Amino acid sequence: MNTNEILILTGGGLHFLTLIASAMVPKTLNLKGELGKLIPFLRTLFWVYGAFIVLAIIAFGVMSVVNYEAMAAGESLEARSICAFIAVFWGTRLIVQLFFFDASEYLTNWFLKCGYHALTAIFIYQTIAYGYCAFS
Repeated sequence: MNTNEILILTGGGLHFLTLIASAMVPKTLNLKGELGKLIPFLRTLFWVYGAFIVLAIIAFGVMSVVNYEAMAAGESLEARSICAFIAVFWGTRLIVQLFFFDASEYLTNWFLKCGYHALTAIFIYQTIAYGYCAFS
């Protein structure tokens, strides 16, 4: 197994770990109560956006685990394009994490603080690993 294959397989697994944090968001942020303040259309829109993001992350993980050899080889435009898209997706999410989100009021214990920093590390890894595989 070569370096790129290891990077993609690891990235695939990290996609699924990211979903654990995603599953914790509704309770941690009291989404039911907070979204209840919105008009029904906006409340539904928020949940639809969330569902599509979760589906995208699942797709990234499945594609990475099932097709890691092709993605790591980077011999086709499709393989490089998928890696580049995943890198841009996570790179953009990293920028949002670092410069736009202020989650400090929700990081009320060591577990949530560690989780938040672990997510940041995962976003960095995904951006670098998939970017490397896209352009190496």
